Amino acid sequence: MSHIALYRAWRPQTFQDMVGQQHIIQTLQNSIREQRVSHAYLFNGPRGTGKTSAAKILAKAVNCERGPAEEPCNECDACIGITAGHIMDVIEIDAASNRGIDEIRDIRDKVRYAPSEVRFKVYIIDEVHMLTAEAFNALLKTLEEPPGHVIFILATTEPHKLPATIISRCQRFDFRQVSLEEQTEHLVKICREEGIQAEEDAIAYIARLSEGGMRDAISLLEQVSAFADGSITLEAAVDVTGGMAADHFYQLAEAVKDRNVAAVMPLVESLMQAGKSADKCMENLIYYFRDLLVMKLAPQGGAATERIVDPERFKAMAAAFTPTRLFAMIDTLNRYQVELKHASQPQTLFEVALMKLCTLSEEQSSGSGQSAVSESQGAASGGVPSAEVGRLRQQIEALERKLEQAIQNGISSGSASASDQAASKQAARTNAVRNSFGGSGGIARSSVKLDPYLATAGSPEFNQIRMKWNDVLQGVKDAKITVHAWLKDGEPVASADDAILVAFKNTMHRETTEKPANRDIIEKVMHTVLGSPFRIVTVMLKDWQAAAQGATVQKSETLQLEPEGSIPAQHSGRPEWVEEAVKLFGEDLVVVKDKD
Repeated sequence: MSHIALYRAWRPQTFQDMVGQQHIIQTLQNSIREQRVSHAYLFNGPRGTGKTSAAKILAKAVNCERGPAEEPCNECDACIGITAGHIMDVIEIDAASNRGIDEIRDIRDKVRYAPSEVRFKVYIIDEVHMLTAEAFNALLKTLEEPPGHVIFILATTEPHKLPATIISRCQRFDFRQVSLEEQTEHLVKICREEGIQAEEDAIAYIARLSEGGMRDAISLLEQVSAFADGSITLEAAVDVTGGMAADHFYQLAEAVKDRNVAAVMPLVESLMQAGKSADKCMENLIYYFRDLLVMKLAPQGGAATERIVDPERFKAMAAAFTPTRLFAMIDTLNRYQVELKHASQPQTLFEVALMKLCTLSEEQSSGSGQSAVSESQGAASGGVPSAEVGRLRQQIEALERKLEQAIQNGISSGSASASDQAASKQAARTNAVRNSFGGSGGIARSSVKLDPYLATAGSPEFNQIRMKWNDVLQGVKDAKITVHAWLKDGEPVASADDAILVAFKNTMHRETTEKPANRDIIEKVMHTVLGSPFRIVTVMLKDWQAAAQGATVQKSETLQLEPEGSIPAQHSGRPEWVEEAVKLFGEDLVVVKDKD
């Protein structure tokens, strides 16, 4: 049987034939029984869920010679004519190819005339979201004041593209994806009545591939049936659809588990030589790892593992992965799947995705937010072992919290206790270690001495830089838009020598900007825009504001800590009131003039 013959044979002809849309069917039947049929309906939902079929069934039900009836008889002249497309009063329009205002004006002109063959004129506009703005405006006029003998049925997969004024004048019905169980049951029914032998696993596999679309499921069923000559097996279904056999899953999962990159490449090559598509293999692999994750987290819940023919072997594979690693692998494959849709070399991208899975470290799998860089790369660059990295990070965070608390309590750097000074030295040492191995994704968060920048804040040279900062941001955006997204959170606050100090409100934005690759892009743009090479130095905005506001107080407190051998203030030869002024405002701001 050809594809067209099978599709037509199983296309719904009554509401009862529709699969998975019981809530919509009941509502429509009730409105017909109570003679409360609306003048306009909006059917929206995924492809292949029965929107157009429901529209035609509704047109037959309201125009049936034995009705209006909850179900069309499909025997009278009206039902037969609408099914065959011979009734001129039931008009089906494809908005994708008839999207202009002229077509809608033609409808508006003809809608005033009464139907000639049946009870109601029914306009079915498919893919209505493709209409132009002018066409929508013309359609709106008709929907506002429709004649009593006209019913509009709008069908779309993208209702968000419709104007709100159109949606508000229609009764909206949301068609949902058909569940896996309903699809499987319907496919088994088709096979039984068509005399097709099919394995249960093959039917379940076809149902899952259709992604909730009954039309796609029937199309796949016939395609596999034609290939298998009326006897459908799981292997035949996998071959026809370009998917992966069970053994391929195990081999790839085994290579990823053992981090064996050398074994991945021949496996991918053999899949491509067998005619498998990279995007379908990626999709199947995501489902496979998803099933492993479900088995890991809910072993008693019953994972949907239609592709797995050996449950014991599958359970053993699930036990070899941690949930954290499975989450990271699924996330990685999902990102690559998006890129694969536009890739010119899909096989290469598929290979890279699998190699990425093999090199994911445990820290990266734990969701630290870093890029996927293997531990072997850190060791090759002279890095510190991952356990030591984690310990040092904890120390640094503890020291930063302690230092911030000290600043909030009013402890200046000059009057810090010995323990705080020791903590500062330890922070400097750990920062040096962090810089050596590029911790936090290569971010070097050493402390910044703000005194030189405080002295030059507001200088004419810096004001020139500030005036050109928007040009710097635009240049960074042109170079790499993601870097611009992080950098725009900061603002330049000062410059000293060949460095520009940028203050950030958000710690993550600052750390991402500090990554070597991002820093290089920013500094190249600054060189181009400002005309001379500059380094970018970062600081948290709250730290800069605290330093700027407390500069005078810190200077006065420093004066109180006199160096060894210095002359005490009361013996410096200056009046006592002058000494008090120096303490309050600092040596640089107090000028003593002789009266004479």
